[in-house]
Amino acid sequence: MASAAEQLAKNLNFATFAKAKALQQRIWFTLGALLVYRLGTYIPVPGIDPSAFAQSFQSSQQGIFGMLDLFAGGAVHRMAIFALNLIPYITASIVVQVITTASPRLEALKKEGESGRRKINQYTRYLAVVFCAVQAYGIAVGLEASQGVVLNPGWFFRISTVITLVGGTMFLMWLGEQITSRGVGNGISLIIFAGIVANLPTTIVQTLELTRQGALSTFAGLGILVLAIVVIGVIVFFERAQRRLLIQYPKRQVGNKMFQGDTSHLPLKLNTSGVIPVIFGSSLLLLPATIAGFAAQGNAPQWLQVTAALLGRGQPLYLILFAALIIFFSFFYTAIVFNPQDTADNLKRSGGFIPGIRPGERTAQYIDYVLTRITVIGALYLTVIALIPELIHSQLNVSQFIGGTSLLIMVTVTLDTISQIQSHLIAQQYEGLVKKSRLGGKRR
Repeated sequence: MASAAEQLAKNLNFATFAKAKALQQRIWFTLGALLVYRLGTYIPVPGIDPSAFAQSFQSSQQGIFGMLDLFAGGAVHRMAIFALNLIPYITASIVVQVITTASPRLEALKKEGESGRRKINQYTRYLAVVFCAVQAYGIAVGLEASQGVVLNPGWFFRISTVITLVGGTMFLMWLGEQITSRGVGNGISLIIFAGIVANLPTTIVQTLELTRQGALSTFAGLGILVLAIVVIGVIVFFERAQRRLLIQYPKRQVGNKMFQGDTSHLPLKLNTSGVIPVIFGSSLLLLPATIAGFAAQGNAPQWLQVTAALLGRGQPLYLILFAALIIFFSFFYTAIVFNPQDTADNLKRSGGFIPGIRPGERTAQYIDYVLTRITVIGALYLTVIALIPELIHSQLNVSQFIGGTSLLIMVTVTLDTISQIQSHLIAQQYEGLVKKSRLGGKRR
């Protein structure tokens, strides 16, 4: 039986959207912020020759730089001020969350509520500045090693490049927070989503051009299209899949009346962690790979060139590390966002129980057991979605390719944003019903 919210959602129409002025303002703000982000991807870092860098980038775009450019919306091959995108901030978030689980002080700070959350976010920003500065300095050194890219090599260029790239990432962090608070959807995810979508037309055109020139067979081109459609369908299916635990509420007596016991469900998503493990895994791999790749250009030590080659996109070491990070963060982030003990305590206080399971500790153990089993399936699903297209990309040797990671981010962010828009519309309908009931009460 559909819930009241689902029944209300079916009755939503354009008239409801036209009346939701606050939602329209949020959507326009989000679109405006994303437009500002896209404009920033065309402003180059000062002190470089864009045409020389574009020629240098052509030789390395099939590796890790191609994937970094995909997330940055083309800012890398233009060496724009947003070239680092939000990768340092995401990496810092991972490190802070890992430290929080191991540090009693940070764990206590996390439980303080809004004030504690602000302090942890501030620590994350400080760490992001450090990561961003290190990565920006590695990029500056790598640019100097490339022949003819930097107009005036030296410390002035290095410092100006570090300041420019760090400032660009800090601005994107602020812009993402503004979208989250004043717009629709998660700001960080939407910025990454906008970068991927911006490259989508170019990717399609280049794939068709390769097919026309004969570099890519017609069968392979159709296979890529069919694979993308299948991957999107699989993502939608798994993102909406749930394991529902039956919750029984006992009979209760109110006055002289006896009310029958009610039943409900505790929905456990098959992929509780969402797209976070893939983003986290990509970010952790992109940070060292970017530094090693830029530093390996020119006269670099042999070990650095070998490291850059092993961490290249589609290489066995890259795929193994990527799969391990996805599986690890699937369990890690699920443990952060869902606490079986708190859920069991809340059920016990409300009088609910799982049939056949003793309330309290046994219920928490059972929920944890079920959650662990479905998280295994979710982690395997994320790993397959992320790695299968990467293997095909390495076999076909396609320079621009929307892989499983990109499709996963696009579909997941789209579903989440649509869900938030629907929530705003439902709230708008509820407000309209409340106002009508008040007016009707006054007339009576």
